[in-house]
Amino acid sequence: MGKVVTLGEIMLRLSTTAGTRLAQAEDFSAHYGGGEANVAISLANYGHHAVFASKVPTNELGHAVKKHLNRYGVDTSQLLMGGPRLGTYYLEAGVGERGASVVYDRAGSSFAVMEKLEWTLEELFQNTDIFHLSGITPALSASWRELTVTLLKAAKKAGCKISFDVNYRGKLWTPEEAGKSIRAILPYVDYCSAGSLDAQHFLGIPPYTGESDKEETIYYYQKMQEPYPNISVFYSTKRTVHSASVNELTGTLWADGAYYESQCHLIDPIIDRVGGGDAFAGGILHGLLMKDSYQKVVDFATAASALKHTVHGDCNQFSQEEVEAFLALGSGKIRR
Repeated sequence: MGKVVTLGEIMLRLSTTAGTRLAQAEDFSAHYGGGEANVAISLANYGHHAVFASKVPTNELGHAVKKHLNRYGVDTSQLLMGGPRLGTYYLEAGVGERGASVVYDRAGSSFAVMEKLEWTLEELFQNTDIFHLSGITPALSASWRELTVTLLKAAKKAGCKISFDVNYRGKLWTPEEAGKSIRAILPYVDYCSAGSLDAQHFLGIPPYTGESDKEETIYYYQKMQEPYPNISVFYSTKRTVHSASVNELTGTLWADGAYYESQCHLIDPIIDRVGGGDAFAGGILHGLLMKDSYQKVVDFATAASALKHTVHGDCNQFSQEEVEAFLALGSGKIRR
């Protein structure tokens, strides 16, 4: 098993029930989550030493975050306490043809207002195999755009592999701001989660003009790797959205000049889509740490993501054995 450090913001999520508009909601379901924290939880579930670095306030919500992470076995020794508040977001659950909607209340959070790195970087990255972060962190402030690059340089110096999920959030920054920051980050990256829209909007890659779905995916992976040969693995999912409650999900991966694709999972009904991409990323990193074949890596990661859609909350709650059993038995069969 390996050691992975993930770093980013974790927030309180307040969700409506399906069929209730946010403006009419009288009660909410509460969960804690964030992209990097969710990846850490997946990896801890699979038996890895997963460390989550962030900053939360010294109050009941901050302590609840720590308890949430510890519940899944995540190492919170690098979780800083202090600052003004915990970021919050509200999720209006989608149903049928109406998709989910998010309202952020995260400005001024303890993590977002950090102006300097408050960790001892040598200690943070000691004996670490992979450092994982996403594009959400540099989107939070101009300071975090600079601090992100500083972290990447320190992680590379310590011998870490760098995992980066583009994870663009249009409500946090513009495509122009994102593109500039992402292009500064990618030269340090070894494993990258990025899809066709990321390639077009942030890297200026011309649109694919053919008709083959598979060749289109390969085209974007090849074009993204040309300016960044340091990235050894690209991965992403292809999702067919029939409704907010019914999706088809296929995982894809590009490594060593070859393309790998999982089976297509029909997810019907979706209980909670939030965190599905993080569960996929966690599954990819698990497979890479275990040195599995690339086909096994993408099969496992996609199955993990499909399972995440079946439970409430932001994080994957399944062990390696449960994901593998799901793959072996197939969808919906009873385990006896």
